Parts: sequence; structure tokens; C-alpha cells
Amino acid sequence: MFKVVVDNEITLHLVHEAFVSKYVELTKESHEYISQWMAWPLFCKTEDDFKKFVKGSLHKYADGKSMNCSIEYRGDIVGNCGFNTINHDLKVVEIGYWLGEQYQGHGIITRACQYLIDYAFTQLGMHKIQISAAEENISSRSVCERLGMTLEGVITNREKIGERILNHAIYGLHNSKT
Repeated sequence: MFKVVVDNEITLHLVHEAFVSKYVELTKESHEYISQWMAWPLFCKTEDDFKKFVKGSLHKYADGKSMNCSIEYRGDIVGNCGFNTINHDLKVVEIGYWLGEQYQGHGIITRACQYLIDYAFTQLGMHKIQISAAEENISSRSVCERLGMTLEGVITNREKIGERILNHAIYGLHNSKT
């Protein structure tokens, strides 16, 4: 299992079965909050569900199609971030993330995403980073803005969460060295 140190508070670990119980605990504690913006909490609740997620993620990582990481903050697993997709042909990655509600407001996601951006440009040779956030998810959109990303547009009727249909704001960042 690999891990990388982002800074003195944050470490990213490739997802691993060892973190499954913490994922279950986090999603129970923050279910209402996370479920506002993500569809998966309705379907991924048990240790078995998260074990399947980890197994699938590791297969996609081995195939070079994605990279999901657990976020460790001050010694605790607090969420997940990574490349939801890695498109080697187009030289673009899409970053996705979630964080337990009690860990919001510490810059965790911004710092983790900055590390991922640098990694994608320098290690993977990508030309573009993309993040898709629900149009009404001001916290997530603020992360994109802090990262210096450009709003490329809004796609309507992009995702259904419960009974709500959400539009997505699409942000992009291009490698200035390509």
C-alpha cells in the first residue's frame, strides 16, 4: 500500500481494506451532509459495500484508469480523494473527493487536491485537471476557485441525488508547461 505525505497534517493512502471500518463510521456520522451531494451513500453503507469499493478501486488503479486515496488528517482517516478517471489518451484526469462533515473548514481538500494536481502534471504527464461539482455546492466550488481553476460551464440535469436533479459546474485547470 502506498502513501504520500502532503504536509505535516495530511497523508494520502491508496485505498485499502484496513480503512473500511472508518469509512463506515464516517459515512454514518456525516450521512445527511454527504448525501446532499453524493449518490453513493444511499448504496454504500456496510463494511461489505466498502470492501467492494476498495477492491474495484484497486483494480481500476492497477489498470491505470483511476486512483482513489484515503485522506489521513492528524492521524485519523477523514475522507477520500483521488482521480475518479484518468484518461491517458486525452491527457486529462477528473478529481473527486468527499470529507466527513466535522472535518470541513481546515483546508484538507484544497491541500489534498493541490498535491493531486501537481502529481497529475509532473508524474502522469497530464495536460488538464477537471472537477465537477454540484452547482449549489458552494464549499466544493470554493475549493476549485482556491485551486485557481476556471469555470468552464454548467451542465444541466447532470445527476440525480434522491429526488433532486442537480446541475454540475465544471472546472478545469491546464498545465502551463504543455
